[in-house]
Amino acid sequence: MTAAAMWPWPAPADDGAAIHLVAGTLLPDIALEATIGPPVNLARRTGDAVLFVYPYTGTPGAPNPPNWDIIPGAHGSTPQAEGFRDCHEAFMELGFAVFGLSGQSSADQRAFAERVRLPFPVLSDHTYAFADALRLPRFTAGSVTYLKRITFLVREGAIIRTFYPVHPPDAHAAGLVETLRMAAR
Repeated sequence: MTAAAMWPWPAPADDGAAIHLVAGTLLPDIALEATIGPPVNLARRTGDAVLFVYPYTGTPGAPNPPNWDIIPGAHGSTPQAEGFRDCHEAFMELGFAVFGLSGQSSADQRAFAERVRLPFPVLSDHTYAFADALRLPRFTAGSVTYLKRITFLVREGAIIRTFYPVHPPDAHAAGLVETLRMAAR
């Protein structure tokens, strides 16, 4: 049985909302608050990076947004981030820095990053300026808009590859490490 077959929540479909995010697309020149260190401007950052975008991480004891269980692709941000945490050393060995990004506040992200011990920065796009500039895919739960799960390989401020939709989120980082290892051979 595949990891996707074991994932208990609905899988997202490729709705074409990321078709414009092709290799060579420049990242917006926007500095984003980070859970570690000073603000990060991915457009001005040198080197290779993985940027995984996720909708929302909950708080223990607090309810999920309305209808979260039935929205394809909504569940899985914590397991996805934990996968990147567990593969962080492998990404570094491959020459890729890791960054997470969501529309949540820096305070919420810091609490989450501390709770699950993330060794990489999580970036806050709470104004959706970065998301708007790239026209990132979104969905709504209740009256709140969330970013859909999407991952970019980035080199010198430009996208070199896009992964969309991302499913299952808990196995995504390990699969990406394997993809990068195969490409390096």
